[in-house]
Amino acid sequence: MRENRANSLKLKIGFLLAKNFTLSAFSLFVDTLRLGSDQRDNSGRIACDWLVMSADKHFVTSSSGVQVPPNAPLKPPTDFDYIVVVGGRINEKVEVLDSQAVAYVVNASHAGVPIIGLCTGSFILAEAGLLEGKRACVSWLHHGDFRERFPEISVTSHELFVEDGKVITCAGGSSAADLAAFLLNRHVGEFAEKNALEILQIARRRDAKEMQPRNPLGRGTIDDARVEKALLTMEQHVEDLLDIEDIAAQSGLSRRQLERSFRTALGVSPASAYLTVRLDEAMRLVKTTKIPLAEVAILAGFQNSSHFIKKFRQRFDMPPATVRKNLKLSGLLS
Repeated sequence: MRENRANSLKLKIGFLLAKNFTLSAFSLFVDTLRLGSDQRDNSGRIACDWLVMSADKHFVTSSSGVQVPPNAPLKPPTDFDYIVVVGGRINEKVEVLDSQAVAYVVNASHAGVPIIGLCTGSFILAEAGLLEGKRACVSWLHHGDFRERFPEISVTSHELFVEDGKVITCAGGSSAADLAAFLLNRHVGEFAEKNALEILQIARRRDAKEMQPRNPLGRGTIDDARVEKALLTMEQHVEDLLDIEDIAAQSGLSRRQLERSFRTALGVSPASAYLTVRLDEAMRLVKTTKIPLAEVAILAGFQNSSHFIKKFRQRFDMPPATVRKNLKLSGLLS
């Protein structure tokens, strides 16, 4: 606890909201703090406090269109236990966090204040050079984008959040509540975490290393975490294909064990599941982009177009060119 803070205050957070920030990640984090700061649902800022800071007084618009006004200028970073950068929609052509705020975060890090990148806040921290030599966590949805933009940074989307030194990166979504509850437990106590989670009707705080919920095959939940991890690995390596042995090793299994686990959990082989993941990505590219079909084949891990078209037709009962043609005729693709 810092000397210039009220004696009862055990955790103070400073927020910086990026343009088009994710409202759910921000609100879940804040509400977990709010409920852990007082007894029951009284909302008193007894154990925790937080400020939404900005270099100006302008409202910040979330990706859902809801606007949040900052309630403080950029305070001295040492006033806080953590500075949280809340990201949102990724846009390489737009400055999502103004240069003054980015410089503030960098200075805060140099002053020894722990920094949190929430949702795509990890991209902002990476751009600012705060993830050099560190391991980062992003959502499975943004894993490919992060690897492409920051290939030198070690990144995972198999976990909910990662703490590496004085930098924490969090996948966002509901894991924002898990991270906030983790910080409540660390700084305030188990009773604060319990109070917050019970009122939020969250059964338990998930551990940082638990898997991000995701089934690329869209067949409901998977009871085997090793199969779930293998599927996520496949999804992250659609163009740069991995051998099944490598995928098994990353899941902590032998190839035979992985084959058996896939048969039990999904009724298919790992190779068959991998092909399905690749074809589903190809269909997404066909439907949502104007990328030439020959390039779509490459991006989906196929060495030649004829093999791609054959497998695509087998899965979707029509070739990719017909899918594109139908979308254009219906006006869904210009």
